[in-house]
Amino acid sequence: MAIQILPELVVAQIAAGEVVERPASVVKELVENALDAGARNIRIEITGGGRQRIRISDDGFGIPPEETELAFYRHATSKLRTTEDLTNINTLGFRGEALASIASVSQLSIVSRHVESQMGTLLNLEGGQVVRRQHVGAPVGTVITVENLFYNTPARLKFLKKENTEKRQIALFVTRYAMAYPHVRFTLEQDGREVFRSSGTGQLADVLVASLGLDSFRNMVEVSGKESARESRPEISVSGYTSVPSLHRSDRNHITLFVNGRWIQDTRLSYAVTQAYHTFLMTGRYPVAVLMLQLPP
Repeated sequence: MAIQILPELVVAQIAAGEVVERPASVVKELVENALDAGARNIRIEITGGGRQRIRISDDGFGIPPEETELAFYRHATSKLRTTEDLTNINTLGFRGEALASIASVSQLSIVSRHVESQMGTLLNLEGGQVVRRQHVGAPVGTVITVENLFYNTPARLKFLKKENTEKRQIALFVTRYAMAYPHVRFTLEQDGREVFRSSGTGQLADVLVASLGLDSFRNMVEVSGKESARESRPEISVSGYTSVPSLHRSDRNHITLFVNGRWIQDTRLSYAVTQAYHTFLMTGRYPVAVLMLQLPP
């Protein structure tokens, strides 16, 4: 077979596999964009486990009308200019891949009105191609609706998990980011039923009550600490809540860690948390913890 340059659509669909593995990946990317846009209210509506429809609404600063279509080009981003910027990234997204990847494997519509614009912009895309564009009346912010995910990549659609599995993954992601951003009001609705809402008061304790339940929260204590900068290490601060020894679980999955507002999984940090309970917990039991680490980018 002769060597040839792949068509842009094929390139986009292949690249989408790096960003969009499942409906929860779409929710993650769009919610992170909303947070980067300064949203204080984010609403997530899911139908059919995210396969049929995902709608994310936010009241962030929106996209300027002349940039709305550009936002769906690969590697188009407002968060990065040079490689040197990578050492000072304070946003959740920066690669400019998410919108292009999601649009290439779905039927997508966006309505966005920039804070300095009088009108909003509506775009409809199918398989990454713009099929409709018009000016519309809309409040400041952005609403993105993703329908028929993977409709044009049936092999990937075939390997999606069961609907309830996708629902759990989405709920888990939303509750985690509500913890990391307690000043933002998150609402999650699945198949017409509200399953989670955070108050947006700015208090992590309020989010923990909503996500873990009052009984569990009563068995957690607040932690706060800071280690000053050293010659070989920057200043690091840790805050959040962790359980008293009487509240424990059978695995480490209930240790939730964030670094600079980004949820991470790291065995060394989880091990450090469990070591703090040495002799306080039986072998094979683990604490419940939600910890925020802050350090220079």
